[in-house]
Amino acid sequence: MVKTNAVEPQEINKVPLLAVLIAGAFIAVLNQTLLATALPPIMDDLEIDATTAQWLTTGFMLVNGVMIPVTAFLIERFSTRSLFLTAMGLFAVGTVICAIAPGFPVLLTGRIVQAAGAGIMMPLIMTVFFVIFPIEKRGQAMGLFGLVISFAPAIGPTLSGWVVQHYPWRSLFYIIIPIALLNLVAAYYLLKNVTEQSYPKLDVLSVILSTLGFGGILYGFSSAGDFGWGSWPVLTSIGVGTVTLIWFIRRQLQLKQPLLEFKVFQYRVFTLATIIGIIVFVAMISGATILPIYMQQMHNFTPLASGLMLLPGAIVMGLSNPITGRIFDKGGGKWLLIGGMSLVTITTFMFSDLSTETSFTYLAVVNAFRMLGVAMVMMPATTAGLNQLPARLIPHGTALNNTMRQVSGSIGTALLVTIMASAALNPDVYGAEGAVRGVNVTFMAVGVASAIGIIVALLLPNPKGNKSMPQAAADRETSHGHAEAD
Repeated sequence: MVKTNAVEPQEINKVPLLAVLIAGAFIAVLNQTLLATALPPIMDDLEIDATTAQWLTTGFMLVNGVMIPVTAFLIERFSTRSLFLTAMGLFAVGTVICAIAPGFPVLLTGRIVQAAGAGIMMPLIMTVFFVIFPIEKRGQAMGLFGLVISFAPAIGPTLSGWVVQHYPWRSLFYIIIPIALLNLVAAYYLLKNVTEQSYPKLDVLSVILSTLGFGGILYGFSSAGDFGWGSWPVLTSIGVGTVTLIWFIRRQLQLKQPLLEFKVFQYRVFTLATIIGIIVFVAMISGATILPIYMQQMHNFTPLASGLMLLPGAIVMGLSNPITGRIFDKGGGKWLLIGGMSLVTITTFMFSDLSTETSFTYLAVVNAFRMLGVAMVMMPATTAGLNQLPARLIPHGTALNNTMRQVSGSIGTALLVTIMASAALNPDVYGAEGAVRGVNVTFMAVGVASAIGIIVALLLPNPKGNKSMPQAAADRETSHGHAEAD
């Protein structure tokens, strides 16, 4: 490891540093959700159809997903300060491009530039959190991080809907521009270099394989709803993505300085925690995706009502994250994850018996308890997994953690919508109740997956052993030159 001018964690004034990082994360996550309700006005203004407009969200997701695996290399190659300033700078430039875009191509370009910055930002912020906080305080720190990234999606669609109802859609980007620039200035003066650099060599072929692999899979699954599962664009994209991804993984295992270190999966707790994180993330997006469709298309609720139904759950999740973080720090993650997965499983099965008469109150209350379960699992699982890694592997762990969620979110959304459509009965014969059957079967499938998550959580070690292993791993790495598998 090559030493740099990184500041020792104990010498850092964490308050301004955290303020800059959390503000950056909030802006990045908020930006992803702002266009949800703004697409119709954009379509009317730019005279484009829904398929074309959808690329403003799909393109952002693709570039974001492709950038995340590269961040492990970037974190090891560049200083904390320069990398964050670059990421926020790209995000700000992209936002300006979107605001002044005369047409769709320029607007899409702006979204791509935004996504490049956001894709770097999130893993970098998580890595910094794990560097500056000792292991006994990481749960609380990640809980605070979870509070921010939970509230941003909660207010994004509502804010976007209000803005586009009263002002032109470009106002959404004009609102973000000064916030991004203010964060950029604050980062310039307040951010410290806390990560150490090893200056790895860039393997260009790995970057190409990573882009084609993750990008192909993300595009294939995200476009399945538009083109159909049997269409050549979907099959070709998923096929090329899968083959290329396998090639990419094999190459990383052979390189001395891999772009992305897949050997983190040799740490058993990291692997188990990642699996749990994927399951609970898919469970979370199932509610956010399926429930609004059910409420608006099968239950005659307004879009505003469906948004208000999800709002209590988002607030509960946001407020619960710091609390679950403290519980994690005091007692370890095993029983917290078991309890959270149990709550997610029970409430998911409660959504598998919906009808056209199910009340708004029932939906809102059950979803709120469901999001409490998600809060008990999401950040604690991430923290428990990353706590097992020695310092040199944390950038790779955060990159893989974010990548797995991005990919699972794309695949999960596509599969859930497919299950819902295929399980629905003919509406001409069975009416709206026939369509609701598809929703119930979808939540039944998610409930089974959540139950598997409980079993995986039971395989985790006891809390005391869980807390002692990271230091042991670090000691082994120091004495042997590399970390041994758990």
